[in-house]
Amino acid sequence: MLYWLLYQKLYPFFHPFRIFRYLTFRTAFASLTALLIALLIGPWVIQKLHEFQIGQFIREDGPQSHRKKSGTPTMGGVLIVIAILLPTALWSDPANPLVWITVFSTIAFGAVGFADDYIKVVKRRSMGLTARAKLMGQGMAAALVAIALVALDQFKLFSTRLTVPFIKTWRPDMLWHWPMTVPHLALLAFLPFVLWVILVLVGTTNAVNLTDGLDGLAIGCTIIAAGALTVLTYVSGHVVFADYLELQRIPMVSELTVFCGSMVGASIGFLWYNAHPAEVFMGDVGSLALGGAIATVAVVIRQELLLPFIGGVFVLEAISVILQVGSYKLRKKRIFKMAPLHHHFELLGWSESKVIARFWIAALVFALFALTTLKLR
Repeated sequence: MLYWLLYQKLYPFFHPFRIFRYLTFRTAFASLTALLIALLIGPWVIQKLHEFQIGQFIREDGPQSHRKKSGTPTMGGVLIVIAILLPTALWSDPANPLVWITVFSTIAFGAVGFADDYIKVVKRRSMGLTARAKLMGQGMAAALVAIALVALDQFKLFSTRLTVPFIKTWRPDMLWHWPMTVPHLALLAFLPFVLWVILVLVGTTNAVNLTDGLDGLAIGCTIIAAGALTVLTYVSGHVVFADYLELQRIPMVSELTVFCGSMVGASIGFLWYNAHPAEVFMGDVGSLALGGAIATVAVVIRQELLLPFIGGVFVLEAISVILQVGSYKLRKKRIFKMAPLHHHFELLGWSESKVIARFWIAALVFALFALTTLKLR
């Protein structure tokens, strides 16, 4: 909105407004705006959650030390979503379709999480939507994102070619080309890409959701992942850097840097209230919205194969649950004392603060490694 008004409309009449064309300036101010929004409206949101008695219900089989957290306001992810979307609308180019696709993904996945949290509050239990219903909602949201990207591909505004870490020249196309030569089967050409996007988005959102089990753990890892994505989107959209790093450059992708900057600022602002001991939890509305945002940005810049490093802690948490469930079903034995992984370390005797700090360090190491792969290709 501000970009459209101050640069596109008023710049010809007042030349100092040319500063609004610079992506770095708008990204920095989007981050600051998101941070201020989160800090300023955070107390009001927490108060309203208290008034509506929207408190967290703790799992009966969870660590005993978590029982004291029962009743802490949840659904604070609404604050995160607001703090991301408002600065994005203010500081990004409203004509950029990639920004709106990412905004849609954030809202859509957040809506699934909202429904899950709402059922928990109304039913006064720790379980919300059934696993099938949640996966269906996530799958539908991811499919719509994939279809929108396919539509942009037809206008040469997006590429379905995948960027492979460490390999410069191999960029496999996620389309089947043979159905295009067969009458009435052309739509099948896009099936691999659509299924791939669904897998990436649903997997990432659930990984972030599983990580949200300790005060500040998931949001701290999100700050690091969003920071790495800010760098990746900027260099992917920059002509010189993209050419130097031999990245796949997609038109208009650079505007997502503003969105990522907003995600960083909003996450830092939320951490102010979510740090141990937490005044508010993000709930599923926050974890799914953030997971959808992170995954969609990675898909748009064609760096989804870097997600295991960009969100390394999220991946470890998800893998720990998969291994735990698989081992128990197959062998009736558990690998970890409790899954997700952060609970395992709690039961080993680590304090909550130590687990959080060490997982943040691990997330930072993973993210830095992801950025180093840009040149190690």
